[in-house]
Amino acid sequence: MITFRKNAICPSSQRLLTFQNGEVAEKDAQPIRRHLETCEFCASEIEFYAHYPQSEEKIERTEIPMPLYELAHALLSNQHKDFFLLNQLLSDKV
Repeated sequence: MITFRKNAICPSSQRLLTFQNGEVAEKDAQPIRRHLETCEFCASEIEFYAHYPQSEEKIERTEIPMPLYELAHALLSNQHKDFFLLNQLLSDKV
């Protein structure tokens, strides 16, 4: 099964957005174009930006609420499909 996700060699989302907006010098755009030919995830991200233009407005960074952090941690740490932490979180919070 192919994993549909960003990899270490992928340009950052900010870099892809800058590329999509035409704000990248041609010499820097060529490697991104080559990457998009082989990376379905980044190509999909570019397509998303084409359909849903991103705001130029700066958004203030905030802390993630602890229950949401715990839920994300439980989901991401259980890659072996043992949902003990997730079930524990859900039963404690309900």
